[in-house]
Amino acid sequence: MLELKEVSFAIRKDGEDVPLVDRVSIRVPKGHFMAIVGPSGCGKTTLLKTIAGLNPESGGALFWDGRDLSKEGDFSPSEIGYVPQFSIAYDPLTVDESVEAATRLRVRCEDTEELDQRIDRVLEETGLRPISDRRVKVLSGGQKRRLGLAMELVSDPKLLLCDEVTSGLDPRSEREIVRLMYDLSRKDGRIVLSVTHSLAHLELYDSILVLHEGRVAFHGPPDQMTHYFSVNDTEEIYPRLATQPSERWHSSWQKHSESYQKMMDKNRARLMNTGELIVPAAPGADEPAESKDVALPGFFTQFATLLSRRWRIFFRDRGQVFLQLAIILIFPVLVTIFSEKASGNIRRFSDTRSDDLMAEIQEQQSVRSDQAKVGSAISGIIMFQVVLLSLMGSNNSAREIAGERPIYEKEKFGGLRPSAYLTSKVAFLACLVIGQSLWMAFFVNFFGTFRGDFIQHAGFLLLVNAAMTAICLAVSSLMRTAEQASLLSIYLVGFQLPLSGAVLALPESVEIFTRPFISAYWAWSGSVEALQTQVHDAVKSVIDTSLSAQEACLYALGAHIVVALIATWAGARRPQWD
Repeated sequence: MLELKEVSFAIRKDGEDVPLVDRVSIRVPKGHFMAIVGPSGCGKTTLLKTIAGLNPESGGALFWDGRDLSKEGDFSPSEIGYVPQFSIAYDPLTVDESVEAATRLRVRCEDTEELDQRIDRVLEETGLRPISDRRVKVLSGGQKRRLGLAMELVSDPKLLLCDEVTSGLDPRSEREIVRLMYDLSRKDGRIVLSVTHSLAHLELYDSILVLHEGRVAFHGPPDQMTHYFSVNDTEEIYPRLATQPSERWHSSWQKHSESYQKMMDKNRARLMNTGELIVPAAPGADEPAESKDVALPGFFTQFATLLSRRWRIFFRDRGQVFLQLAIILIFPVLVTIFSEKASGNIRRFSDTRSDDLMAEIQEQQSVRSDQAKVGSAISGIIMFQVVLLSLMGSNNSAREIAGERPIYEKEKFGGLRPSAYLTSKVAFLACLVIGQSLWMAFFVNFFGTFRGDFIQHAGFLLLVNAAMTAICLAVSSLMRTAEQASLLSIYLVGFQLPLSGAVLALPESVEIFTRPFISAYWAWSGSVEALQTQVHDAVKSVIDTSLSAQEACLYALGAHIVVALIATWAGARRPQWD
C-alpha cells in the first residue's frame, strides 16, 4: 500500500515558502488504478514527483508497505517506474533495441535467454511486438507512450507513475493507453497512478484524486464525482473548482473523506470477490509472495550497454557521420594549403666576417627576412592546427550530455550509475579525439613537414583536442539545455586565439591571469618548443609572447583535462529534472 500523510512540498520565492503541494493525505492499495486530475498548475506533476522522491517533501510522510520512506530510504529502482511527459527513447533506435537497452541497464539477467524472455514479455504486454523493428522516430504518439511504459516495465515495478502519458493523443489512442494502464494495474498487485488533464475515460479508474491549488478537493470513485461537486457533467468540474478557494474545498473534503474511502473499500472487495482484481498475498501470509527486488546490473554491464548504444546512435545519424567526415577531411586540407610558406629555407649568417659593411647588412636583412617569413608561417600553421582541433573538441562534446539530459536523468532514476554513464562518454569521445588528432598530424606532416619532433607535436595536438573536448563535456554536463552548452562552447573556442597571445601579445598584467586557462596557448607553445633549433629561433624572432617549457605545457593541458572531468562528474551527479 502507498500512503501519504499530510504530505507537502514548498519552494522558496521572494523570501517566503510557497506550497505547491499542501497537506495531501491519501491511501492507495495494491492493484489500484488512480487518476490525478485538476486544472493546469494545480500541482499534479509536482505531487507525482514528490511521491517518486524527485521532490523532497517539506512536510508529512510517505509510507510504502508500512515503510516510512523519509526515514527508511527511498524506493529501490526496481520498485518504482516513472514515465515522464517527454520521450525516454532515442529516435535512431528501434523499439526492440530501446527495450533491450532499458533491460540491460536496469535488470541483472543470468543469461541471454532470461533477457530475451523479459523483453518478449514486455513487448507482448504493451502490444509492441508487431512493430518491434520500427525506429522510434517513425512511431505515432500513442506508440511512443506504449514504448515509454514498456521501458519501465522491464524491472517489474510495483508502483508505476505516469505523467500526462495521454496528452496530445487522439480519443482512440487515449482510450487505448488508459486501457493498457488499467490492465497493468491488474497484474501482480501493481499500483498505477496517472496524472492527466483529461476527464475522459474516468470509468476505467478505481479512484480519482482531484487537486486544486495543491490541495485535495476530492478522492473517491469516478461515479461519485459529479454528485460531490454538484454538477451534471465531469467537464463542469474545473469551472466549479474556480468558484471557491482551495482551502474551502480542502476543508469540505476532510469532512467527507471517510465515507468515500468506505465506498472505495467496498468496490475493491467486490472486484476481488468477482475475480476482476487479483492481489498477490503479502509476505507473512499462508502463501507468501515470491516477489523480490530485481537486482541492478553491474558497472561494466551498464558501461558496455551505454557505449554500444552510443556508437549505434552515432552511425545511424547520417548528418553527424557526414559532419565528422567533413571535418576530418577538410580541416587538414585547409592547413596544408598554407603549409608551403613554412617550407622555405632559412639562410644562416656567414661564418666569416665580411669587410664589406653593406654586404654584411644585406646578409643580416636577408636572414631576418627569411626568419620572419618562415617563422611567422610556422607559428601560424601550428596555431591553425591547434584552433581547428579545439573546434573539433567543441563539436565532439558540446551537446553530448545536455542534448540527452532528460533521458539520462530518467535512466539515473531507474538505477543507472553516473560513473558508468560518464565512463562510456569518455570512451566514446576518446576514440573521436585520437582519430581526429592523429589524422591531422599525419596528414599535415605527409603533405608538408613538421620541422621538429613530430611525435611531440602530435602529442600536443592530441592533448589540446582532449582538453577542449573535456572542457566542453563539462559545460554540457553543467548546463541545463543543449543550446546553452553549444553557445558557451563556441565562446570558449572563439577566445582561444586572441587570448593565446600567439598572434598578438597581451599585456603581462592580463596574460598572467588568462594564460593558465587557454589550452591553445599550451599546445602551441609546446609544439613550438619541439621545433628544430634554427626554425625555433625563427619563430621566436617574430613573436612577442614568451614560450613555456614543454613539461609545463604537458602539465597544464593535463590539468585542463583532469579539472574538466571532475566538473563533468559533478554535473552528471547533480539532479537536473525540469
